[in-house]
Amino acid sequence: MSSAAPVCPEPHELLADRSVVVTAAAGSGIGGATARRMLAEGAAGVVLGDVHERRLDTTRRALAREFGSDRVRAVRCDVTDEGEVRTLLETCTAAYGRIDVLVNNAGLGGTAELVEMADEQWARVLDTTLTGTFRCTRAGLRAMREQPGGGAIVNNASVVGWRAQRGQAHYAAAKAGVMALTRCAAVEAAEYDVRVNAVSPSLAMHPNLVKVTTPELLEELTAREAQGRWAEPWEIANVIVFLASGYSSYMTGETVSASSQHP
Repeated sequence: MSSAAPVCPEPHELLADRSVVVTAAAGSGIGGATARRMLAEGAAGVVLGDVHERRLDTTRRALAREFGSDRVRAVRCDVTDEGEVRTLLETCTAAYGRIDVLVNNAGLGGTAELVEMADEQWARVLDTTLTGTFRCTRAGLRAMREQPGGGAIVNNASVVGWRAQRGQAHYAAAKAGVMALTRCAAVEAAEYDVRVNAVSPSLAMHPNLVKVTTPELLEELTAREAQGRWAEPWEIANVIVFLASGYSSYMTGETVSASSQHP
């Protein structure tokens, strides 16, 4: 199994002049990495959404220093709130004239045995992870169908949507729902030249997540991966960039596994 540290490839302007919205984009996880890769690939502007306002502002300032303040906006957005979803997308349209790419990264997990799981636990995970993706996809498609050239929507799913995992019934159901939503939305969006795809990560880690994960669990999880390591957030972000770019122009309704753990 490979243990060599991966090196992020050089950008190639895959998203030159595109305007992008990314949910759950604060911090050092997949959302923040995706925003950074979109900017590195030439995006004209990226609008970050997240419920964590302090981390959101920190992320915005860091990206603005690197890529220019005119190319980065940040808006508090709870994807369970329809009004905040509308404001997020309207911010992108107001700043950059259109929405070329929408990345639905927001999701909520947790661990609970099914027989002990409260209705509130189930509903909270489903409302954020699945219904939140629906709200954003609906708003994004409404905007993209009115603009020339359509657009691309990329949803963050999970390998747990394909396979069973103890204590993850709510999260697995939500992520399987995201995959089904992706397929159905793609069929409806095609006539407007909008593509809808999903990425399905397995184990993507960043330093803050490593700190709160026991060494025993990390060892167990990485042992399941063919390369013997977890994915860096930018490795998942690069798949999202591909799905958002012209390199995937004939792909829609697909869920791309970013792991060896596809069933």
